[in-house]
Amino acid sequence: MPQRTSNILMIRPSAFRTNEETASNNYYQKVLDNISPEDVMEKAIEEFDNMVETLVEEGVNVIVFEDNPDTDTPDCLFPNNWISFHSDARVGLYPMFAQNRRSERRDDVLIDLSHVHNFKIDEVVDFTEFEDHNVFLEGTGSIVLDRINKKAYAALSPRTDKLAFEQFCQTLNYDGIVFESLQSVGNSREQIYHTNVMMCVGTGWATVCLDSIDNPEDAELLRNSLEEDGIEIISLSEDQIAHFAGNMLEVGSTKDNIARIVMSKSAFEALTSDQIATLEKYGKLVPVTLDVIEACGGGSARCMMAEIHLPKC
Repeated sequence: MPQRTSNILMIRPSAFRTNEETASNNYYQKVLDNISPEDVMEKAIEEFDNMVETLVEEGVNVIVFEDNPDTDTPDCLFPNNWISFHSDARVGLYPMFAQNRRSERRDDVLIDLSHVHNFKIDEVVDFTEFEDHNVFLEGTGSIVLDRINKKAYAALSPRTDKLAFEQFCQTLNYDGIVFESLQSVGNSREQIYHTNVMMCVGTGWATVCLDSIDNPEDAELLRNSLEEDGIEIISLSEDQIAHFAGNMLEVGSTKDNIARIVMSKSAFEALTSDQIATLEKYGKLVPVTLDVIEACGGGSARCMMAEIHLPKC
């Protein structure tokens, strides 16, 4: 099973802003006081369109859906939190922490992928009933998948419930690795809201902030799991993941067999020359400018891409 695909789903926003419903446990979000809401939206659209253009130039097949203007969905440009696509023709739908993010789930996306883009969908696995119990699991934000080795990694948080994660692993046939990842907020250590902020798994490599795992047993569990699969670990610092250096995604290209490793410009600039050299052994680095999206949305490049691993009809 390949780790990467050249088919990517992205959602172009129409109401982007700092989401007040997610700010309670996403400590990466910021309110930009020196910029108007209109300018925030304009700059976010500019960053989004530039990222799409860059990916297309790199040979990535980007399928863009417009945000539904009838819904108030400021975080719609992070679709990987509500949907995942799998090579066995299954689709996962996920329970979301914020009420206004639940409106991001759209049947028309699945209909178009099937009937317009000819992707095969045999089953929709719906985990959203967990919302009725205030239990959440936000897709491949909460879960970092190693599709090659059939492992799933999850850092527990208010957005990532252990029982829901175990049900995901059982249903979609993954071995689950659970741990706690923390960040400094003032004088306290708080759970990092999404696993994909502190780690990424590619083909033969992983970026991971082991420093964010205060429990030595958890850190050893994660390290051993990666190393036993022959994965080279690129260790990130807490300062680097604060610049979204953990929020990368390996994608494929229709131009060649060279992987593209997509990240924000701020993530790229936070990396050391040695880390860059190591990553370049595994693919071409593709940094994109996402300053406003990162600041207001508290998410970055990986969050904006839902990789489509579905087979074609």
